[in-house]
Amino acid sequence: MSEDSNENPKENKDLLDEAFESGSGSKVARFALSVLGGLVPFAGGAIGGAAGAWSESESEKFKNLLHAWLKMQQEEVEEIGQTLFEVMERLDQSDEKIRERIESKEYLSLVKKCFRDWAAAESEEKRVLIRNLLANSASCKLTSDGVVRLFIEWIENFSEAHFAVIREVFTHQNITRYGMWRNIHGESVREDSAEADLFKLIIHDLSIGHVIRQYRPVDYHGNFIKQPAQKRQKGYSSNTMKSAFDNEKQYVLTELGKQFVHYTMNEIVGKLNYQENA
Repeated sequence: MSEDSNENPKENKDLLDEAFESGSGSKVARFALSVLGGLVPFAGGAIGGAAGAWSESESEKFKNLLHAWLKMQQEEVEEIGQTLFEVMERLDQSDEKIRERIESKEYLSLVKKCFRDWAAAESEEKRVLIRNLLANSASCKLTSDGVVRLFIEWIENFSEAHFAVIREVFTHQNITRYGMWRNIHGESVREDSAEADLFKLIIHDLSIGHVIRQYRPVDYHGNFIKQPAQKRQKGYSSNTMKSAFDNEKQYVLTELGKQFVHYTMNEIVGKLNYQENA
């Protein structure tokens, strides 16, 4: 097989389909492993190690499984291409600073990080967040590339349920947990339910990750002001723990959280011009 056979994914797919229809198991396996190694370079070591054993299998089950696996990789490659096309479509490539930015090693490094584990983009919502992040980080210098890398990790690690909470906190400043739950889900659930446990975990993840925080007043210099301890009313003592859907403590986005929303959740209208400290 020529060294250039991995350069054209569509051609590889056509050849592989033909091989599966008429070829023997060993030929199919060797071809598929070679193609897959080209499509997914970071998997090359694992694939190469297994090639010797797999290539001897003539079973129909093996061929079908391998075919399905390669088809999945092909779909991911096409999805990456579509995402990058949408990023470039949103940028004003006649802007010299944008051209310099998207051709820089730093920006290409961000692109590679986004797509290194594309399986993380398991939903259309995450794909759109990645697209917006790449487009915005090409067009403005709001924050450092190190922070953009952190945002990529947030998109990978957080779920759609996390993003729904982030949107609620962004849309409704000083919202309580009760307000978040009511706006997202509506119906009340028991405190000892799995739904309540999951909601507490999401708030915990976003708080520990410095995406959201409880509201605290600040002084002119941005220092947080200590709040006096609240005195309990005499004769009143609750015998239950604080609710997962507390309606007293208010939440806001951290500065990192605000930048994350700016970079990933603001849809871009028209072509973007380069902006410094936007």
